[in-house]
Amino acid sequence: MKPLSILVSAALLGSASLATLPAQAALPGNVAGQEMPSLAPMLEQVTPAVVSINVAGTHVSRQRIPDAFRFFFGPNAPQEQTREQPFEGLGSGVIIDAKNGYVVTNNHVVDEADKIEVSLTDGRTFKAKKIGADKDVDIALLQIEADGLTQIQQADSDELRVGDFAVAIGNPLGLGQTVTSGIVSALGRSDLQVENLENFIQTDAAINRGNSGGALVNLRGELIGINTAIIGPNGGNIGIGFAIPVNMMKNLVKQIVDHGEVRRGYLGIMGGELTHELAKAMGYKSGQGAFVSQVLEDSAADKAGIKAGDIVTHIDGKAVKSFGELRAKVATLGEGAKVKLGLVRDGDEKTVTVTLTGQSDAKEAAGEALHPRLDGAEFENDSKGIKVTKVAERSPAAYTGLEQGDIIVGVNRQRVKTVKDLEKILDSNGDGGVLALNIIRGRTSLYLVIR
Repeated sequence: MKPLSILVSAALLGSASLATLPAQAALPGNVAGQEMPSLAPMLEQVTPAVVSINVAGTHVSRQRIPDAFRFFFGPNAPQEQTREQPFEGLGSGVIIDAKNGYVVTNNHVVDEADKIEVSLTDGRTFKAKKIGADKDVDIALLQIEADGLTQIQQADSDELRVGDFAVAIGNPLGLGQTVTSGIVSALGRSDLQVENLENFIQTDAAINRGNSGGALVNLRGELIGINTAIIGPNGGNIGIGFAIPVNMMKNLVKQIVDHGEVRRGYLGIMGGELTHELAKAMGYKSGQGAFVSQVLEDSAADKAGIKAGDIVTHIDGKAVKSFGELRAKVATLGEGAKVKLGLVRDGDEKTVTVTLTGQSDAKEAAGEALHPRLDGAEFENDSKGIKVTKVAERSPAAYTGLEQGDIIVGVNRQRVKTVKDLEKILDSNGDGGVLALNIIRGRTSLYLVIR
């Protein structure tokens, strides 16, 4: 390789002849003994904190047997068919607390897993226990019992800027620990229909299957996000990857550690994205912010003095780009958190302090109180409609076909926005009428018929 080094150097030096070059010609970046720029020193400190995760379990699926088919099996026929399918999977994780053995990953990596193993870069493997999770954000907290762990340092993801360098570390396609680099391509990405609560960092650092739950770090080796999803044909990388901001992860982990569960913060507003036309109509010059179309009575927002028509521009001094970002940040802050919201009202800037209520305070009704066939489900108002927050197994609501996370947006071709809207329609329908619920499930719109 030495002759190649000399030729390249000669080309760069212009008129210098090969005969007059020093015996050890140096490439640019190694002039006068300087080392080549490299991420290696940083990665040597960080990569021991990124782990591989292997899981195994049994996926149980239930399908309701239509009444017409149950007739052939007699009066004791089952109402549903159950199927069990074994599965194995892999992903990545990040050690955030070496003393307590806490490892963060994506919930979808370990969801329904009966066996979870964490493998370190030094070759050791440990069984892991799932401490808690948040399916809406796709974060799970694991714990292992091990000595000599390396934990990662965490940055302030609210300080990120588009164009900052980013490095993704994980276990793509089961190849083993792999490092890719890129930049922060965008911030505050939402409405991707990947998770229920979205406020993603977008990066062009290559992320592939198996990277889920791995680390996205800055050039100081500080964690800025948890790699979660990609957009690409057949699941391949095309330079559009998404990570959950580390600040959201920290809030959720604290709740899981303190309470054993996530206690969702609730503001009590409905609204949407601030379009250019809407901003102009409201006399607001910027196109960024969250528009408030309704404030729910006796909610945290109502008590703080927020009004319909307000535009939320900041949360705790940080700019709010969209309604989706506001919703995700508020939800992950947790019950009882105090936040300062910057508002624009009639062209004037205001700041209000809000004490967030808990998710239990946001639940408007149980399914049993609404309709016998909705027994076992719980509902709450959501910015998009009526969210199904829980469906008990083998309940009438489950047999109807409702699933946790469904959003009810219409009943019998009538638009519904709140549980009270649903109650009014059900009351007017009586006991014997057919109900057609218009459901948004992920990216799919469907109807469930209740008889």
